[in-house]
Amino acid sequence: MEEKTFVGIDVAKEKIDMAVHESEKQWKFANSPEGIAQTVACLKELSSALVVLEATGGMELPLVAAIAVSGIPLAVVNPRQVRDFAKATGRLAKTDAIDAKVLAHFAKAVKPTIRPLPDIQTKELTAILTRRHQIIEMITAESNRFRFAPAESVKERIHTHILWLKDELASIDDQLGQVIHQSPVWREKDNLLKSVPAVGRVLSMTLLAHLPELGCLNRGQIAALVGVAPFNRDSGTMRGKRMIWGGRATVRTVLYMSTLVATRFNPVIREFYKRLCAAGKAKKVAITACMRKLLTILNSIIKHHIPWRDISPEIPKTSPNICPLT
Repeated sequence: MEEKTFVGIDVAKEKIDMAVHESEKQWKFANSPEGIAQTVACLKELSSALVVLEATGGMELPLVAAIAVSGIPLAVVNPRQVRDFAKATGRLAKTDAIDAKVLAHFAKAVKPTIRPLPDIQTKELTAILTRRHQIIEMITAESNRFRFAPAESVKERIHTHILWLKDELASIDDQLGQVIHQSPVWREKDNLLKSVPAVGRVLSMTLLAHLPELGCLNRGQIAALVGVAPFNRDSGTMRGKRMIWGGRATVRTVLYMSTLVATRFNPVIREFYKRLCAAGKAKKVAITACMRKLLTILNSIIKHHIPWRDISPEIPKTSPNICPLT
């Protein structure tokens, strides 16, 4: 059998460092179209390569796209996870060449899940959502400045800017609606998600863009992926406090706001929240549990293509594939 090769690639602004696990082979290429082409050609010569890169804020995207198009198995991983792995294996020094070797070792030891590259529509939706978030942050910042502006002339300028930002936000929302409407698959998922009480347009679009795994994983996996699954902190006879950790912060932030609404207007989440509070759970703990429950319901709805009205407690459950709500 052909032995699988594990490759780590560290991407910097000017260059690309590549290393193979348990080998002295290392390469350096320029982070340019020519260098990327050379990198892909080199990878094709390696047998059954599994390639691991770190997410570096966008610098890796041209190389990732080129590798994905070539059909080479690829995983883009969280830099913090890789750095913790390096510390655990005694690699305290940090250079681009060392990082490439660490990534290759990480690929061999952890074997991260190979994930397909997002398509053009998903990238566009993600970019528009990111811009929407930036606009909201600017509106909040300008509103705070307006409150404490010492001069009326300055307040007028800030107010004018706020009005422009709100018009821009409305334009972005219209564009998001058009992007969703153009895709039959997204349109169906959007309708399914928004059938759940307390799930609005922002949460639906965030899940479509930032959580494409929704409906493809089980309840434990999707909760861990978002970062709403509590992890044990036990040692010997000591039982530590369970805490959530990691996950996709963008999804978790929007899910939290929707869950607050759900504790008032979604009958299933509302009763679940009341039951937890009556049992003496802290409100933050109860909210986190409700976030996980709401995410589980949404995951099941997408998985089985069943709208909320068919799993709502007020309607008899006839489908064998319904997500348990209690």
